Amino acid sequence: MAYPSPKDQIPVFFEDTSVAFASKSDAKLRKTYWLFSLMNQARVVNLGTFFIKLALKLNLPIKNLIRVTIFEQFCGGETINDCDATITMLGQSGIGTILDYSVEGEDKESSFEATAAEILKTIDKAASSKTIPFSVFKVTGVASAELLEKIQKKDPLSEEEKASYERVKERVERLCGHAHDKSVRIFVDAEESWIQGIIDDLSYEMMEKFNKDRAIVYNTYQLYRHETLEALKTAYLTARQKGYFLGGKLVRGAYMEKERLRARENEYFNPIHISKDATDIDYNLAVDFCLDHIEYIAICLGTHNEYSSQYCATKMKKLGIAQSDDRIWFAQLLGMSDNISFNLAKAGYNVAKYVPYGPINAVLPYLIRRAEENTSIAGQSSREFLLVKSELKRRGIGSL
Repeated sequence: MAYPSPKDQIPVFFEDTSVAFASKSDAKLRKTYWLFSLMNQARVVNLGTFFIKLALKLNLPIKNLIRVTIFEQFCGGETINDCDATITMLGQSGIGTILDYSVEGEDKESSFEATAAEILKTIDKAASSKTIPFSVFKVTGVASAELLEKIQKKDPLSEEEKASYERVKERVERLCGHAHDKSVRIFVDAEESWIQGIIDDLSYEMMEKFNKDRAIVYNTYQLYRHETLEALKTAYLTARQKGYFLGGKLVRGAYMEKERLRARENEYFNPIHISKDATDIDYNLAVDFCLDHIEYIAICLGTHNEYSSQYCATKMKKLGIAQSDDRIWFAQLLGMSDNISFNLAKAGYNVAKYVPYGPINAVLPYLIRRAEENTSIAGQSSREFLLVKSELKRRGIGSL
């Protein structure tokens, strides 16, 4: 694959911290610097997450501490309305919001119904706002992961399980149908490989119903899996044959260690690429494929990777695709990679931030993963830390 040469690069300068952190006051920037300096230290993160879990288990009063530190950095609030300030702040910089209900509920029907009801509210919120371009949900938020795995393995189901799965399909169709009726695009998030097959099936069934005129339902493609690129191409051919538009969110993946461990323990072939380079190559090839077939595909690049973001923008320019083409979006998580989000938005590209929300106790697993991933991903927290440090220096203020 031919990567773009420096002379081909578009005028998006991801090092411009004045744009990346324009919305942060000096005090907030110092606080961000402090937080990422802690997240740079694996031992601190490990000890911190241990004591947070312990304190919550013992009902110690630490919620306010969580609220004004890691929760404030990575979440929009505890309710949809709490997120209004974040939605407004992002919108002022030309960045959209993707409200992400990040509560990991109990594995029971009442919890699945409550989650579905909350996702419907995010769709309604998106329909009433020009700065909320997508909604999103995880199928395991409205279905038992154990049931999904059993279905994917084609194990026999009891009558009760069959009835349960019918309710799952009804919830998924309710969400996608409501998104269609409200003209709100909706992402179906990717999950572990042992349930992703059935999630794919549900996603394509919803696309066939609701993507006749344009992409409303988007499946998520994890390019760290070696079969995903071909699966994306097959999905496109199927969509063309059946006469609907393909919606795709392109990500690298979020379950690498869990996938490798399970493959080793159960003695099956590891579905994850053997190297990051292989993942990067497939990711950029997926970008190529989607842009080459953009007439019938709508995509969102869910990535914190600067090269892939630049690669896509460069290819768009080469193909004569406008920066503002509504079929192409970029997305990053709130509190991370602001240098990518804000600089792309300033250059005229479509950008949105995932804005997680929910009660602090309920979103704690999400927050802990953010802290652990920032520590474990090579260079991620140090990258964030150095960018903030650079902006503090540019402003001529200290970090303390």
